[in-house]
Amino acid sequence: MILHVLPGDAIVEKFEAGGLEGEVAVCREALVDGDLSGDTLPAFWETRAESLATDDVDYHEKVVREFNKLTALQSGSEINLWFEYELFCQTNMWFCIDLISNTTADVYRIAPITLSEDEIWDGFANLEADDLRTCFDSRVKLSAQDMELGSNLWSAYKAGDMAELERLSHSDSQAFPMLREVCVAALERESRPRAVVSEIVNEGKSEFGDVFREFKARAGVYGYGDTQVKKIWQDLVGV
Repeated sequence: MILHVLPGDAIVEKFEAGGLEGEVAVCREALVDGDLSGDTLPAFWETRAESLATDDVDYHEKVVREFNKLTALQSGSEINLWFEYELFCQTNMWFCIDLISNTTADVYRIAPITLSEDEIWDGFANLEADDLRTCFDSRVKLSAQDMELGSNLWSAYKAGDMAELERLSHSDSQAFPMLREVCVAALERESRPRAVVSEIVNEGKSEFGDVFREFKARAGVYGYGDTQVKKIWQDLVGV
């Protein structure tokens, strides 16, 4: 079986238009945000449902069921991880790799390699079906060392072990481009996004749409959506 793990619902239609063989699992989490506690996987799922303020049944139906597709694969299967460069996507990918750390399937990483340097944090969103096929054709197979690195990155991130995350950020792997930049962003996650939003607001931008666009321009490495940025903005301006 071939399974493609897509970073969100937004690219499903374009992906399907590309005609690539295999089934699809959609990652509908945002592990860059919220509580990550839970010593067991069931406890972690419960924490995430509460953190996202969603009904537990809905969370399992819409989110957990998609992740379960990864762990159900047998030997001889193939898993293609379609994840972007920024922290939002990377934390989700690290989690996926940890989830399948003992898999016997072949695991590949597909990145949005067709992006120009000034679009690097934009991800797959603006790519067309042909672009996605080009990205797929340049996929990188994860070695045992890559799988271990991904799992260790998730463990350090989940535990808030900044020293270990800093150490791992210097790892060299084709499967983890932009790793240093992303880990630095993770290390500064509690301070930099708020500082950037505060700076933008202090410059006179009061409408959230303007703030969000400027945040993406200045701190695109975080990959934050409007949910994450709005939370910071509302806290700052008291909305």
